Amino acid sequence: MSARLPSDELTVPARKSFPSSSGQMFQNYFASEREDSYRKRDLIDARARRLFENTALACSMDAYPFQAPLSTRPGPMVEMNGHRMLMLSSYDYLGLIGDQRVDEAAIAAVRKYGTGTGGVRLLTGTLDLHQEMEEALAEFKGTEAAITFTSGYAANLAVISALFGPADRVIADALSHRSLMDACRLAGVQVQRFEHNDPASLRHELENGPEANRTLIVSDGVFSMDGDICCLPELIALKKEFDCFLLMDESHASGVLGERGRGTDEHFGISTEDVDIWTGSLAKAIPSNGGFVAVSRRLAIFLQHASAPFIFSGALAAPAAAAVSETLKILKQEPERVDRLRANAAFLREGLQSLGYDTGLSQTAIVPVMLYDDTRTALFARKLRDYGVLVSPVLFPAVAQGAARLRLCVTAAHTSEHLQFALDVFEKMRSA
Repeated sequence: MSARLPSDELTVPARKSFPSSSGQMFQNYFASEREDSYRKRDLIDARARRLFENTALACSMDAYPFQAPLSTRPGPMVEMNGHRMLMLSSYDYLGLIGDQRVDEAAIAAVRKYGTGTGGVRLLTGTLDLHQEMEEALAEFKGTEAAITFTSGYAANLAVISALFGPADRVIADALSHRSLMDACRLAGVQVQRFEHNDPASLRHELENGPEANRTLIVSDGVFSMDGDICCLPELIALKKEFDCFLLMDESHASGVLGERGRGTDEHFGISTEDVDIWTGSLAKAIPSNGGFVAVSRRLAIFLQHASAPFIFSGALAAPAAAAVSETLKILKQEPERVDRLRANAAFLREGLQSLGYDTGLSQTAIVPVMLYDDTRTALFARKLRDYGVLVSPVLFPAVAQGAARLRLCVTAAHTSEHLQFALDVFEKMRSA
């Protein structure tokens, strides 16, 4: 097989040296020997030593894998340092970044409202556009109400810190997103972890642990590092049995799961009312910025007046809100995008497996390639870049030691030619 970029794009040799971003990114900070101190009273103390040593090593090998500066809009093909690359790590699951309808809605919002709101949502920052967006989100998710924040991270911080405190406990899936754990720290809530996607382990934690006024079960709908789907029916059954509450983070499930992309509830045919709190991102399948919480009307009113990120953060800019609303209209009109995404993910995952690669637990558009060793993973990503494929390596501490992987993300905008090119490159890498 030949590994050449798709014929409708700029073709490249089978392998060419693409420079990494390290020199430009850090302005040659690591180009010479440095004697840095990491004393316990320094502003940057001993906890940073590993970070600086690993970054220096990666730069010395021209293999720093992060913060690659793109000079075009994200999509299946991007440009980096003047070179056309196949993008295989974008969260643009529905392929709507750059869609003319979304762009025009955002541009119209800038012309009408400007680039900022001049206030926080509780005071002078709410636009009629925000209310229209939140009504559309509530309809999409099938809840009474929805409120939005400047990021999905902020949404998780907002809801947990506003509702729970030291007298309560959270029992979270072992692979729940970092934002959920940070939210628990902010709230000072007691935290227990159950083994990943294991209802028996959750039952054990529910039956044990410290006394608490209230218990919240927390899980992701689709897990961001492994691409597998949570065991939602079992979580709901245990929530009801033990009379506790359930929060589902839909950041990687919205637009991905279910016939029309509504998320984990639609995937399992479950009523949204069986989950107390739905949170999610507006910067993944939805090509915008922000995060949402979809809940009952009563709970939405409480969060509008009690959650710090809603009260003390500048409101989401008008073009971002307009992009969200337009995307939800498109998804309603074009549910076939979800089918195309699902088919593309299966094509790539099965192709990688046929080449002997371990794709871990993947069931969705997130397809990890498990390589386990941090150094091997970073170098593998560097070599893929030389073949014209841009992929993110995920290393410790983002995953546990010994669990390093490449995180591939498929979108509905990828063609079979794009994905076959990627498989051709992975085949070359296997024999290299």
